[in-house]
Amino acid sequence: MSINLNEMPKLGFGLMRLPEKDGQIDLDQVCSMVDRYMEAGLNYFDTAYVYHGGKSEVAAREAVVRRYPRDSFRIATKLPAWEMKTEADRDRIFNEQLARAGVDYFDFYLLHSVEDGNIDTYERLNCFSWGLEKKKEGKIRHFGFSFHGSPELLVKVLDEHPEVEFVQIQLNYADWKNPVVRSGQLYHILHERKLPIIIMEPVKGGTLARLKPELEEKLRRVRPDASIASWAFRFVASLPGIMTILSGMSEEDQMKDNIDTFTSFEPLSAVETDALEEVTSIMLDIPLIGCTGCGYCRDGCPAGISIPDVFRALNTMTLYDEEFRPTAFYRGLVNSGASGKASDCAACGQCESVCPQHLPVIELMKEAARKLDA
Repeated sequence: MSINLNEMPKLGFGLMRLPEKDGQIDLDQVCSMVDRYMEAGLNYFDTAYVYHGGKSEVAAREAVVRRYPRDSFRIATKLPAWEMKTEADRDRIFNEQLARAGVDYFDFYLLHSVEDGNIDTYERLNCFSWGLEKKKEGKIRHFGFSFHGSPELLVKVLDEHPEVEFVQIQLNYADWKNPVVRSGQLYHILHERKLPIIIMEPVKGGTLARLKPELEEKLRRVRPDASIASWAFRFVASLPGIMTILSGMSEEDQMKDNIDTFTSFEPLSAVETDALEEVTSIMLDIPLIGCTGCGYCRDGCPAGISIPDVFRALNTMTLYDEEFRPTAFYRGLVNSGASGKASDCAACGQCESVCPQHLPVIELMKEAARKLDA
């Protein structure tokens, strides 16, 4: 059964950044957001074994699976290389995921975050052939992988595994020509092969929802009533071959704005494209930490440092040339116990081993300690 792009919702609900209350997923708010999303005729939910410390799949069960008919929604989840040692771990994790999500099958199933550092694990444990077996058993409808590696690796994996039905990549206007992410190259490789493409990080972890005031003004002069985030979504959605664009929505306002963008979707015009290229050129002259807030580093940090939040503080300092607000934000995290101090970093390297953006986290923690712990 092939994937019909025309039947797929262009906006997918990413369950990685769900709203929280008292340190737990705010299920009432998630249910409300799910209802609004479904009422708009959208139905693709993206989760993973590791999101929210393993609780995202459970949230999907409570907010979606138990409240809607099974044929009314699509649910996707992922198999993480870093949680597996033997082939037996594949089924152990998969069966746990079925139980967590409360389903008999997954509509879309992905090998999680394929990259140069873990492709050997997926190959050694025969995860591609295992995925096909699960598909034959009816436990998976469509099989693919999410990707954070190089264009060269992407070509190699696709050549060796033509059975893959779709690929999920990070793509946004800021990363289109990024020499590390190279999302433009990844897109062209997939589009040339006519593989359906799922997009993650279209707003780059929220970074592209709030720009420097002078950059926002350039966009508002062209389209006064449009949100800044909508520019990022429209850039991606204007590309051919895109199956679904994921948004890790964490509040009702984000949900409403995104639904408005897609239900009355207009591709970027030539004038808008020129304006966005100008903004991108100026923005990329400012060196920022390319963190998307996925949280993989935070979940295993022995010092309990909320690394993405620390990077958010550093980037805010850089973007807005101020210290008061980012420093207050950081101190609030530390004083509330939500994060260890940057200076607590033991340089164990756990964070760097799982970072999809391949950031030099240890060195950046030293910088954060100098700027934020002084």
